[in-house]
Amino acid sequence: MIHAETILRTLDRSLDQSIPLVLYGRAALALGFDHPPEEACLSLDVDVILTLAQAHQLDGNDAFWDALDATNRELAPSGLYVTHLFVEDQVILRPQWQDYLVPLHFSGLRHLQLSRPHVLDLLLTKMMRGADPQDMADAAFLLRQPEAQGTGLPDLFAQARVPDVPEIRTLFAEAQRIVLSLR
Repeated sequence: MIHAETILRTLDRSLDQSIPLVLYGRAALALGFDHPPEEACLSLDVDVILTLAQAHQLDGNDAFWDALDATNRELAPSGLYVTHLFVEDQVILRPQWQDYLVPLHFSGLRHLQLSRPHVLDLLLTKMMRGADPQDMADAAFLLRQPEAQGTGLPDLFAQARVPDVPEIRTLFAEAQRIVLSLR
């Protein structure tokens, strides 16, 4: 089984309310694409992007945070966990990223409504750590997807909404050169 699926099924059992989550990182690759890289299926965590509105809503939702804590405690012996919940302004994305979410379907979930960003937004998120070999391997996988074909990468990079953090801006510029060479 894909580790991300185990994590999300555990979280779903711990919840008592409907929660939409946008997966990114390797969980999005493992659950959102046919024939994902094996490394994505073996990733030990799940990363999530929260919209600004959702972050505000969840801030006071003790039941959600309790369910998240219960999930991480239950999975701790296996080394699996939900790790980062990033607010959208902390991640490199296109301005209208929410308009292109791709629903993820797998049976048996009662409370989680899962989606992933469009392949182009996932590509941008993979560029936050510059030349990181793992992220660049994932970027190469994303560039092979049909949805990425014919995309003008310089235009994509120009429209990207990059957090105002000097280190992220520098790493994004570094990653642009590498991603262009992957095509």
